[in-house]
Amino acid sequence: MGTVNEIADRYVSRFSELNPIAATSAGVSGYDDLMPDLGPAGFAAIADLTKDTLEAATRTSAADARDQTAKEAMIERLTTTMERYDIGDITADVNVVASWVQGVRQVFDLMPTEGEQARLNIVARMRQVPAAYQGLRRTYLEAAGHGHVAPRRQVLACARQCAEWSTAGTGFYYHLAERLATTEPDRGEPGREELDRAAELASAGTAEFGRFLETELLPLASERDAVGRDRFALASRYFLGATIDPDEAYAWGWSEVIRIEEEMRRVAAKIVPGGSVAEAVAALDADPERRIFGRGALRDWMQEVADTTIAELNGPHFDIPEPALRIEAMIAPTEDGGIYYTGPSEDWSRPGRMWWALPADLEEFSTWKELTTIYHEGVPGHHLQVAQTVYLRDQLNRWQRLFGFVPGHGEGWALYAERLMDDLGYLADPGNKLGMLDAQLLRAARVVVDLGLHAELPIPADSRWHPGERWNADLAWEYLRSRVAVDDQLLRFELDRYLGWPGQASCYKLGERIWLSAREDARSRQGAAFDLKRFHSQALAIGPIGLDPLRVALARL
Repeated sequence: MGTVNEIADRYVSRFSELNPIAATSAGVSGYDDLMPDLGPAGFAAIADLTKDTLEAATRTSAADARDQTAKEAMIERLTTTMERYDIGDITADVNVVASWVQGVRQVFDLMPTEGEQARLNIVARMRQVPAAYQGLRRTYLEAAGHGHVAPRRQVLACARQCAEWSTAGTGFYYHLAERLATTEPDRGEPGREELDRAAELASAGTAEFGRFLETELLPLASERDAVGRDRFALASRYFLGATIDPDEAYAWGWSEVIRIEEEMRRVAAKIVPGGSVAEAVAALDADPERRIFGRGALRDWMQEVADTTIAELNGPHFDIPEPALRIEAMIAPTEDGGIYYTGPSEDWSRPGRMWWALPADLEEFSTWKELTTIYHEGVPGHHLQVAQTVYLRDQLNRWQRLFGFVPGHGEGWALYAERLMDDLGYLADPGNKLGMLDAQLLRAARVVVDLGLHAELPIPADSRWHPGERWNADLAWEYLRSRVAVDDQLLRFELDRYLGWPGQASCYKLGERIWLSAREDARSRQGAAFDLKRFHSQALAIGPIGLDPLRVALARL
């Protein structure tokens, strides 16, 4: 069987072979020229590896507390992964933000572009895009034959994405080839003609897959967005690494929305004396000092804020590893919507990056809305947590550092980090504080929508808004749009994401809740000896872990 770390290392090596896209995403070298087998056999091979690793990890003995934590983290992750595979969730997954439809394209955003080998890798991988999508087509059809098909809304939206990425002459792969061809190739590097041919192959394969989604899979899909209470329970456990009571969490979500709205009204009155939240928002949006015009200017501002924050937090509040002092702000090469973070490569040749994927016609931005997102994606949010994990080679095994990410742990921490920045005095400006609260309100409203719609819970009878009614997509849109100051285009994308990714939207706020509870547990145990900086350092040094095992691990400290 080997030790926990040996089991983890074997898993990483084999998983990287089976899933080269995940290897590139994690910064594991040697797989950048490959695509995974996305046919049924490829998914089955990963499932076999997961099952064998789970059995080995369960049987092995931990040498110490650190080993025990690593073992518990791996068992929790692999168990829920196998459960999702067994009920068809993994092989039928089509959603607008994080399914294999996007994974095939998004991996190119993370690939090195400089030098002969980098360009050869990109060309080789572009040529394999059609085969990857052909395999995924077989997987989706086999899953559909067993009654597992994503909702129509997700299938249709993904078909549109494929059409956009493959637009003749202007789609994603054509732009990638053009970007690579701006400099003369060195000897042995692919030239413009070879890049264009690879781009045409990738675009044609993407377009064909989009037509498959629209003409073959869409007729098999259901109009129903909700997954039901039982499937939602598993999805929530996967995203949180914790088991929740959906009724209690749903009721808490409603109360948290009310609490945040009350706080927003108090802050709004400081911006416009005696004014409403809507009046405060209008005043902030009209303030030229809080407006940014153009994507390049937005990127530059994000970079400046991120760099300044890292410099100021390093030392007094966190001990940030030297390689993690670097972060890159990026405008994503597509216009799908959404904001996300990608971690550094294992060897740090690729830094951590925060990405804004902006709708095509969005060129004006409000700093009061975006500031808290930089804290969420950068430091002390995702970048601090993920980059520190990559750095701790002497404390965390390779699986923990590269493939152990738990969404509720990571997103919960990043949302906790936004609130922490207020505690540390970084949101003393009422406008910036309102932006943080608006982001918190969206995450609280997502708890209500995610649980209410997917677990099929009724709107409370004592609510003044549609009391006793059952959730659907139209009600979810009305609810969100009436509560948060988010551009309609971005909010529409966000809603489609929640509808197609059950359990993920609520894991932010529910994860933050568990992080706050864990901090108070530690404060209660340690009394006057409690130190916030030390708590953060110890908690992050545990590495990525399900939130139920996190509580156990923290209790050992």
